Amino acid sequence: MTTTAVRSQDATTDARVGQVDLKLEVITIPVSDIDRAKEFYEGLGWRLDADFTHGSDRAIQFTPPGSQCSIHFGTNGPSGSAQGLFLVVSDIEAARDDLLRRGAEVSEVFHFAEGPAPFGGLVGGLAPDHQSYGSYAAFKDPDGNGWLLQEVTTRFPGRVAGDTTYASVGDLALALRRAEAAHGEHEKRTGQRDADWPSWYAAYMMAEQAGTELPL
Repeated sequence: MTTTAVRSQDATTDARVGQVDLKLEVITIPVSDIDRAKEFYEGLGWRLDADFTHGSDRAIQFTPPGSQCSIHFGTNGPSGSAQGLFLVVSDIEAARDDLLRRGAEVSEVFHFAEGPAPFGGLVGGLAPDHQSYGSYAAFKDPDGNGWLLQEVTTRFPGRVAGDTTYASVGDLALALRRAEAAHGEHEKRTGQRDADWPSWYAAYMMAEQAGTELPL
């Protein structure tokens, strides 16, 4: 009996060899008024996943459009203490316009003087050459929790593993438009029409997501 137990334990250990994925799927943000937070985030078009109650305790969960991570809002903790929460978007001007239309007070688009990292102080306008990771806009919820929009078009190397995926039809459409523009420059350089443009588009979009060298 002892030998069987040891073998079973060893087999289980062997099956777990290797790194286990750690997927950040939920964060918790404190607010002072659940109903007010619910109205605000519903107004932004975020998906309400759940409204939990247990006695006098209550929490709600929302998921931003296209996000793999959800947010619990509850009253346990100092409201307004969450700052620098990044929301990655593929078109910062379109995302900002949508939030403004939904009633959020959003800053003008800005970048950092020594960007794309947040160094060198704030500078108004889009990042030079529309650099990926470089353009930002900011807004707060009614409790003062601070969100940052960050425009990302080309990923840093190694940031995305596995298959290329897009969170929405809009993101895919924008990726296709960027590939179309880059392919136009490719045909100008070669001086001829590229009959196999679908393969070029596919290579460009895969490289853009993976952060590897883009085709010329």
